[in-house]
Amino acid sequence: MTGRTPARFTADDYRARMERAVRAAGDAGLAGLLVAPGPDLVWLTGYAPPAVTERLTLLVLSPDRDPVLVVPALEAPDAAAAAGASALALRDWTDGQDPYAATTALLDTGGRYGVSDNAWALHLLRLQKALPDTSYASLTEALPMLRAVKDAAELELMQAAGAAADATYEEIRKVPFAGRRESEVGADLAGLLRRFGHSQVDFTIVASGPNGANPHHEVGDRVIEHGDMIVLDFGGLKDGYGSDTSRTVHVGEPTDEERRVHDLVREAQEAGFRAVRPGVACQEVDRAARAVIADAGYGEYFIHRTGHGIGVTTHEPPYMIEGEEQPLVPGMCFSVEPGVYLPGRFGVRIEDIVTVTEDGGRRLNGTTREMVIVD
Repeated sequence: MTGRTPARFTADDYRARMERAVRAAGDAGLAGLLVAPGPDLVWLTGYAPPAVTERLTLLVLSPDRDPVLVVPALEAPDAAAAAGASALALRDWTDGQDPYAATTALLDTGGRYGVSDNAWALHLLRLQKALPDTSYASLTEALPMLRAVKDAAELELMQAAGAAADATYEEIRKVPFAGRRESEVGADLAGLLRRFGHSQVDFTIVASGPNGANPHHEVGDRVIEHGDMIVLDFGGLKDGYGSDTSRTVHVGEPTDEERRVHDLVREAQEAGFRAVRPGVACQEVDRAARAVIADAGYGEYFIHRTGHGIGVTTHEPPYMIEGEEQPLVPGMCFSVEPGVYLPGRFGVRIEDIVTVTEDGGRRLNGTTREMVIVD
């Protein structure tokens, strides 16, 4: 995560998020939350430290006191300038002082706390040493839906990120593919994402021909050839919120089988999208898409989950996967991205970001899902 979230979020927005997080922690049987630098801290406070260092920075949220951000003194001015700073108290410490003493004073000696997943083991172990009767749970396990439901302003940013990814796809269709390396087309994708407003590019997958059978191939030195099927999957952060879309294109006319597999994946993606509505378990989206592919005899070649949540990171809960019984809630945003991967031959994936509405789902990507021929 880089930079700050947009100024459109006010101190009141961050205060409301922190209050919601405290309530969720209480409902989960936790004494509070300990939030280290990363996407959770940005979402809760608007603060992203200028650099990741070994110095302790930790937001402490608990029901019996106002939010407190423990921060190194040399970074306190940056923390104080964050959009959510007025909704919390800063407690700074200087080099030579014990930052853990400042933190443990805010904790219950026998409490169980939720800890952001990217907290340093060094810091957590020092807190455990100072308060051996405390215990900890990762936020992904304890509060997996903390950031899952987006408000109206967040949905607006998600829509804008999706539109930027769509604009990138419309432009990349125009560039030459045959005779160029995957890495060259990947560089084009990254440049277009930035041109259309992304501050961070998280991935640019260009998987041509047999490389398309590896869902996470990204880019390589393979020279794209006439007759290749090419999986394009790209995204990142625009104004602090994520994009992620996949389309599969073909250099020249496809074979009948290639077109048939592409049409099958498109039908599966449509089935997954149509399964989206409030109250439906996440696994039902996966089941709907997977059934189409399995019924056509390609089930063994669909080798990943159907989708993942997205927001201030490009991958986060909830997950559209068998066994996930979390019901869909209006405001959730996630991918629907079935695929078929034929080893040594080619792959096809089609992906949109979808948000749950009051009566169904809405796509945040609008480019064609039909087969596109490129040069």
